[in-house]
Amino acid sequence: MSARTSERTAPTTAAAELLSGAQLRDLNGEFTDLLLDIVHGGNSLGFLAPLDRAEAETWWRGRAAEVDGGGLLLIAVRQEGRVVGTVGVDLVDKANGRHRAEIVKLMVHSSARGLGLGRTLLTAAERVAAERGVTLLVLDTETGSTAEGFYAASGWTRVGTIPDFAADPQGTLRPTTLFYKQL
Repeated sequence: MSARTSERTAPTTAAAELLSGAQLRDLNGEFTDLLLDIVHGGNSLGFLAPLDRAEAETWWRGRAAEVDGGGLLLIAVRQEGRVVGTVGVDLVDKANGRHRAEIVKLMVHSSARGLGLGRTLLTAAERVAAERGVTLLVLDTETGSTAEGFYAASGWTRVGTIPDFAADPQGTLRPTTLFYKQL
């Protein structure tokens, strides 16, 4: 999640939708556009810039397989008929960890920031996880980012910071902050 644009102030009424792998495959181009916007806007989400369109498309096809396999719950919001935000709930498949999951890849397109879509997506992810018996969620985000404050304001508990955890899109190592939330 990135900084919101100042021209957007009214909250949105967009509904979050849990997607199937087939829906993700059908919307691959829209998800690819979203990921490219995020990475080229300065948020790595595990990628380095410049992110190639073919690489992004391939990455989303892999997520569709994870959704089909039941290990990833993928939620999206649309605005004016196109995908403008998404978040994943990565379920743990270990017997001793099925009560927990990780929030992954919360993204809102730069054109749709400031409308409350991040909150809509996070709330939906928490609800969907709880419906599947998850009682503990974890996530990490770049220290000092807008997302760090967003998660704290959303009731998540900050655990600590790990230095040099991941590279930003330009390859500079950055710290990450870990959070958890009990459902």
